[in-house]
Amino acid sequence: MSDEKRFKTGEKAPHAGIYKVEELTDGYQSEDFYNDTIIKLAEGETFPSSPAENKSAWWIEVNQELENE
Repeated sequence: MSDEKRFKTGEKAPHAGIYKVEELTDGYQSEDFYNDTIIKLAEGETFPSSPAENKSAWWIEVNQELENE
């Protein structure tokens, strides 16, 4: 587990940003886990299920450099 602040599926984003799945809450990861796991949320939006797995996930905010890619 990371020292960074994590957000669980169903929680609200504290501020607008780019977030990625750190891990699934049940620990399961398929080959598709690392595909399509980065999202952009506005402040107050709800963290969704993992896009690749459609399962509950832990999300972390990613560096702002990704916004410019």
